Amino acid sequence: MKEISTREAIVEAAISLFNQKGYHGTSIRDIAGLANVNTANISYYFNGKQGLLEYCYMNFFENYLEQLEHVFIQSVSPREKLKKMVNCIITYQCSNPQLTRFILREVTIDSQVVREIMSTYYVKERYIFTQIFEKGIERKEFRKQSISYSIIQLKGLLSMPFIHSFYLTEVLHVFLNEEYFKRKYLEEIHLWIDDVVCLNEKELSIIP
Repeated sequence: MKEISTREAIVEAAISLFNQKGYHGTSIRDIAGLANVNTANISYYFNGKQGLLEYCYMNFFENYLEQLEHVFIQSVSPREKLKKMVNCIITYQCSNPQLTRFILREVTIDSQVVREIMSTYYVKERYIFTQIFEKGIERKEFRKQSISYSIIQLKGLLSMPFIHSFYLTEVLHVFLNEEYFKRKYLEEIHLWIDDVVCLNEKELSIIP
């Protein structure tokens, strides 16, 4: 069995409890109890619950953007780049379902921390997605479309299963922790890219 550090134990306990009880419904004592550590450890490593929350945000978005940037610099077509980016994001989120669910839910709430995230991490994300869509349109791989609305659709596809995980399990009987889900869901997003974002052969034939 893998041994985890005190710091990791605190983070895992916090993410689990934040998902169950919400950030405001979770106390330092709750986190320490689940992690089996002294409450002083949370102050030592994270300077309290707010610092722990900010660490969760930073950890999620730093790794998330790393996935995007890794694909963004690759010399492939916009279609392939967008598909590869989707693959990396879904794989990352499936590997961290509880953290993903908590973070995506929290960023819907207006707060100073969320505003900072919007002005840093999400601005970088928007730039990357915008560049891919612009390049795809310029190269006549993608349909001429509203890039902002295309990003809205893409973001919805990437986030919906993780925000509404209970709906998936209880209503649709789909489970995020199954390899089948990741494989099947990626197929569906790739179809959306091919059918909605990209020009088909007939459309390409009539472009001068």
